[in-house]
Amino acid sequence: MYVVGALSFMGGLGIILASVLAVANRKLHVAEDPRIDEVEEMLPKTNCGACGSPGCRAFAEACVGGEKNPAQCTVSPPEMAVFIADYLGVELGNEEKKVARLACAGGKHVARMRAAYSGMESCRAAVVTGGGGKACAWGCLGLGDCEVSCDFDAIVMDRQGLPVVIEDKCVACNDCVEACPLDLFSLQPVSHKLWVACKSLAEGDEALADCEVACTGCARCAADAPAGLITMKNNLAVIDYSKNALATKLPIQRCPTGAIVWLEDGHADKGAAAKKIIRKEPLPIQPDTN
Repeated sequence: MYVVGALSFMGGLGIILASVLAVANRKLHVAEDPRIDEVEEMLPKTNCGACGSPGCRAFAEACVGGEKNPAQCTVSPPEMAVFIADYLGVELGNEEKKVARLACAGGKHVARMRAAYSGMESCRAAVVTGGGGKACAWGCLGLGDCEVSCDFDAIVMDRQGLPVVIEDKCVACNDCVEACPLDLFSLQPVSHKLWVACKSLAEGDEALADCEVACTGCARCAADAPAGLITMKNNLAVIDYSKNALATKLPIQRCPTGAIVWLEDGHADKGAAAKKIIRKEPLPIQPDTN
């Protein structure tokens, strides 16, 4: 009898709670804008996050809600962004293209190796297990984590073990930024043409001993640039992109190593004083003697 009573009580309670939930759902339900589904269908469904949203669905919701602009989807063709903007009845706006940039030019033909690395083919694994053998502690290890992470085939490894970004394919998804254990990648507007292709904090001869194209901290670029555009921090030239409108090719001209360059149309121009690199073969391994 007690069992039957308990079951009856639980059953009745379940019916009451279900009824309460059903009423609450009808009273509190907020109808979703059907345009969200339509916009999501127009998006590429890559869920790459380049727009700043966690996925295409979230981006569609933000566009419909007026929080995002369709042009912020860098994967969609420009004509699709126009179509979505027309569909929503909003201004397309102007979104400057961003691309991934690498702050290193130290390929195997110019950067010294202190040891041969033979572990897992992964930059992250190499960093954990001894640094990968490169003499410059800040230099690209060339094991291709960035290339593997890129779903858009926008990064390829060149013969010198450096990743090359194909700007026409790059959608600024940030995957390579997250994949690089040395934080050598960053997303930059294409208007940032003046670029320091180095992150070494070593100074002068010490930097050159590890890499022939390293920034030596000579400060010539800072001296030749408009006031405040370039400053020296920890032996490294740092560009203040809030003053990007002042940027010209003048600061690259006296750089002795070509560590600061002018990037345009996928090509890096070095200054007249930069040492010409003719060598194509990798430098021999030179173990530390200290």
